[in-house]
Amino acid sequence: MRSEFLSFSPPCVSTEECDEVLDTMTSQWISTGPKTRQFEERFMSSVGAKGALALNSCTAGLHVALMVLDVKPGDQVITTPMTFCSSVNVIEHVGARPVLVDVQPDTLCISPDCIEEAISTHTKCILPVHYSGHPCDMDPIMDLAREHGLCVVEDAAHSLPARYRGRTVGTIGDLTAFSFYATKNLTTAEGGMLTGDQELIDRARIISLHGMSRDAWRRYDKGGSWYYEVLLPGFKYNMTDIQASIGLRQLSKLPRFQERRRKVARLYNEAFSDYPFFDIPTERSDVEHAWHLYILRLNLETLRIGRDQFIEELKKRNIGTSVHFIPVHVHPYYRDKYGFRPDDFPVAYSNYLRMISLPLHPGLSEADVSDVISAVVDVATLYRR
Repeated sequence: MRSEFLSFSPPCVSTEECDEVLDTMTSQWISTGPKTRQFEERFMSSVGAKGALALNSCTAGLHVALMVLDVKPGDQVITTPMTFCSSVNVIEHVGARPVLVDVQPDTLCISPDCIEEAISTHTKCILPVHYSGHPCDMDPIMDLAREHGLCVVEDAAHSLPARYRGRTVGTIGDLTAFSFYATKNLTTAEGGMLTGDQELIDRARIISLHGMSRDAWRRYDKGGSWYYEVLLPGFKYNMTDIQASIGLRQLSKLPRFQERRRKVARLYNEAFSDYPFFDIPTERSDVEHAWHLYILRLNLETLRIGRDQFIEELKKRNIGTSVHFIPVHVHPYYRDKYGFRPDDFPVAYSNYLRMISLPLHPGLSEADVSDVISAVVDVATLYRR
């Protein structure tokens, strides 16, 4: 057994990020400025998007996206219960109604068939979540959107740099929001990016900074003007140059990070696929998985313990894990407001009860991976039915 606790997903930063932050701290700009713009441009180029806006979170990106696309009270937005609460909270923020539909059994991404059944005269938008880094089945979703005149906002918090049928996530829907939270494939500590057509991004930029016609970088730079106008009551969602400086370094390391994530996932798959206790994650042949999360699903009928005790047993063996996610419809706010029951979305709920997120990050050594595999197999073998 390990002598030290293995954290689930610590950030992978080094002196390179520290040096870039120090360079920013000793420059004339520490808030939104030249490095934020540079980060936007490099990110836009890396995913092949037409426009990009750096923000302080993916949540901000989703919120601004719905506002740009004029989602408002009386509208309905179709999304998944298998996500973090922010994906649905932003629908409430704009006064619309979230309409939850179930997920596909293999990928746990939103089901296009269930989306089609849920579309009504009030539906305005579809908000698919690329769960764990596996892209949703976007072609049928986009077909439904075109057929019914709906907008599509992709939640790609897990999905940098995933690809779907040769297209990079971030270039498919109307707008796409990415997360750079501390555990993500690329981190700026906190932060996010919104991608889409430049016209939509230009509107989003105004909403994201108080509704001002001109931000500080443009006003205070040489040749800029002090004059600005407030065009609408916007928000304070901008990214700082301090965050962007971390992102610039992380972006250059992303290919190496992803190579390691893929190798760890491959080692896990090879180790767990031979045991009846587990279902390993799906990676469909027409996608490139971002491997933000490694979701191992327990076959509970083969075990004498449930998921929660399994996690506690791993913790005793110094292996950190998590669960992604508690489905939205069982949280008290959504359960009580909309009268949801756990089995309203049986695929999402039944899989939640048996899932464990194992450590997956570029900093894992071969010994770390071996320790995780040994601990998981040991617990399952000890408590086999």
